[in-house]
Amino acid sequence: MSLRDSIKLSLDIKPSEKQREFFISDAKYTAYGGARGGGKSWALRNKLILMCLYYPGISVLLVRRSYHEVMENHKREIQNTVCGEIAVAKYRATERRFDFINGSSIKLGYFRSEDDIGQYQGQQYDIVAIDEATQISEQMFKTLAASVRGVNDFPKRMYLSCNPGGIGHGWVKRLFISREYRKGENPDDYKFIFASVYDNDALLKSDPDYIGRLENLPEDIKNAWLFGNWDALSGQFFEEFDYGIHTCPERSVGGGEFYCAVDYGLDMLAAEFIEVKDGKAYVYDEIYESSLIASEAAEKIRQKLPEGAIVIAPSDLWSRQKDSGLSIADIFAREGVFFTKLTPRREDGWLALKEWLKVSKGESKLTISRKCKNLIRSMSQLMHDTKNPCDAATVPHEITHAPDALRYFASYLPCEDQGSTGGRLFEKIKNTKGRFI
Repeated sequence: MSLRDSIKLSLDIKPSEKQREFFISDAKYTAYGGARGGGKSWALRNKLILMCLYYPGISVLLVRRSYHEVMENHKREIQNTVCGEIAVAKYRATERRFDFINGSSIKLGYFRSEDDIGQYQGQQYDIVAIDEATQISEQMFKTLAASVRGVNDFPKRMYLSCNPGGIGHGWVKRLFISREYRKGENPDDYKFIFASVYDNDALLKSDPDYIGRLENLPEDIKNAWLFGNWDALSGQFFEEFDYGIHTCPERSVGGGEFYCAVDYGLDMLAAEFIEVKDGKAYVYDEIYESSLIASEAAEKIRQKLPEGAIVIAPSDLWSRQKDSGLSIADIFAREGVFFTKLTPRREDGWLALKEWLKVSKGESKLTISRKCKNLIRSMSQLMHDTKNPCDAATVPHEITHAPDALRYFASYLPCEDQGSTGGRLFEKIKNTKGRFI
């Protein structure tokens, strides 16, 4: 089958100029989009179909964030195109894969969280495409990139569609918009093709009111969704968080100062266990469990608490309950867990934590054991507060607990690079011997 025949088969409308530019891009990493309504999903899907028809035997993976999204947005459309009257492929439901008559294939995948990494490790694809790339973390992207390999001579490629906003806003902006590259990243490998709704004549004709709806959105969202402004939505709060730098395999601890930072409510106990040694902090363990009453939460912490560890908690845990006259701090103390009281200002705490996370010469002074999955997941998914760019969003609430606990630690023990304040504070903590200040 010729490329001309493939185009006639696959496309029922003409691509726009921007879509055509995307079709012919031969960059190693090509991102398409910027604003909503640019026809990016259509372009991504049909480029993959064309490449499967034109290059016999290639293996393609198409990914979206969830199973429902990839099936709803792509499975049906691909099936209508290649499994219709002129059938050039067969869909195998068990494998979620389209097998073409020339030996090529398109596998449909999803990537909701780091827990899904395992299904792609060790796999090989000639092309990996990510629809709505800003909805996944940088580590997910890197895991998928590692799957683009093989022994054939087909030039390996990744194709992304994206809009501003989402947990992946930071890494997509860095690579494709700001073009700020780290060691091992070649600027020539990355190409960004900007498209907006104004480039999509098909959408404007079928839904002439679409632009009007975007224009009525709040200003920051309108600038991002209508005009593709990557500075309008701040996106991921910890843009500096890099899975490869800030996480590490589990290792033994000992010889340092030990801390436990606690964020507690009946909905969730988040406790992060940290060793500070030679000016570096290592988060080596965590507790992340819901529906624990205070005494149960205290027992969970006490079982893991090293001797002499400082337990840091926010001041609201000292508020006395009307029925018993006891505070949460009192109940924990009764169970043998003594809090060190902290009255944190959120913005200052986040800045202190960002200092710990700062990367210099490819290293950070704070690393997290990969066994602390909840903290790692939350650090990559926490978003900016849309009304206060210096603060993190408090929704979804489920991912705020572990970062809050780590913020308490950073507030109480600033990174040494922040100056003498941190040193004085460190001495103050040491002298408390784990009791109240």
